[in-house]
Amino acid sequence: MVNRRKFLKTAGVLTAGTAAYGTAQANDLLEAGRKLVRDLTKKDDDKDAAPAAKAGGHVVIVGGGYGGATAAKYLRMWSDGSVKVTLVERNANFISCPISNLVIGGVKNLEDITVSYENLRSKWGVEVITDEVVGIDPARRQVRLGHGATLEYDRLVLSPGVDFMPDRIAGLTGNEHLVPHAWKAGPQTVLLRRQLEAMPDGGVYALHIPMAPYRCPPGPYERACMVAHYFKQHKPKSKVLVFDSNPDITSKKGLFMKAWEEHYKGIIEYQPNSRLVSVNAATRTAELEFGEVKADVLNVVPPMRAGRLVDHLGVPLANDRWVDVDFRTLEVKGLPGVHVLGDATLSAPAMPKSGHMANQHAKVAAAAIIEMLAGREPNPMPVVMNTCYSFVDGENVVHVASVHQWDKEKQTVVPVQGAGGVSAQASKLEGRHAMAWAQNIWADMLA
Repeated sequence: MVNRRKFLKTAGVLTAGTAAYGTAQANDLLEAGRKLVRDLTKKDDDKDAAPAAKAGGHVVIVGGGYGGATAAKYLRMWSDGSVKVTLVERNANFISCPISNLVIGGVKNLEDITVSYENLRSKWGVEVITDEVVGIDPARRQVRLGHGATLEYDRLVLSPGVDFMPDRIAGLTGNEHLVPHAWKAGPQTVLLRRQLEAMPDGGVYALHIPMAPYRCPPGPYERACMVAHYFKQHKPKSKVLVFDSNPDITSKKGLFMKAWEEHYKGIIEYQPNSRLVSVNAATRTAELEFGEVKADVLNVVPPMRAGRLVDHLGVPLANDRWVDVDFRTLEVKGLPGVHVLGDATLSAPAMPKSGHMANQHAKVAAAAIIEMLAGREPNPMPVVMNTCYSFVDGENVVHVASVHQWDKEKQTVVPVQGAGGVSAQASKLEGRHAMAWAQNIWADMLA
């Protein structure tokens, strides 16, 4: 049985570690939080831990990112191996979207943000299948794979991330090989990096940002910084043009503006309220509402929606884009037995679509599923947290942190007032913390 007191305590320690400190103390508190998570698998003699039936059954998880991989590990760990878990993921290895802007900026390689799924198999007993899901039958509780196999489940967890809507921009569909988004880490990340390397000094890189909400990280303003950092070192005559559909910088505005003024004056030019109408992929030309812009490298991030895997569920999407879930369990509203995590969900107020938040969703869902499989009511949702780090150059970093808690009256998750916050300034110390965060969360998911 997942012990509620320890689960809440774990979440609280992790929240304090990042939101209150964001400095050296954060790593110590994060380690304390991981120890408490490990303690969940031990026998508990707390007074509130009454003897209960063990969970059983089969959980199929589709998507091995920050949400799906975490859910797979924690379902096995917290159930003492009594729940069978099958993870279906189309890619052979996990590649992280957070930190991927460093690959684009030439500070890291793709190998630096790639982690194997092997520990999920060998250490935690997760069946990992490299395949694609081509059909879901919630009534029969079945998942059909591209290679022809059918998986039956007691509970289904989908962590499909985002898909893009290139049809909203004339000329973009089918031309992502010429006008990349690089918003899913992997081949597109490498493609954009190679385009920048091939660009002549004195050339123009143009980035277009869609209207929020969108997956972040990778963050668009961080990306502008990392490309400018590369230009400053190797192509100092080049320009970074940022065309933002939003009316203003949507995150860490003051910190980014300061970085642009101090480090990239004359390199980065920012234009808000810049709706993109169409692109000419062959000539790398963007038609914006106020006129045309031609670039040597055109990086268009299209509008986003829940990964199209969720279309198999047959439930209407909120705003025609996102899955509405009960954040106490991450169960899809109106569809018992199916849970959706991470970026694909209709975000609660001020809840970001981030890898860190997907990791938190996964733990809430795993705890709830174990209780449900054992015939018990799930515990109330604990406090969850988020931290997003952004590099402003190869070493200096800023962060934003937030804390979120279930509000019984509003029946949703709301930000905790007075918790979280942003960096006072960019620093190399935070740069070390950002890389420690990455290594820690990858280990939390996959080690």
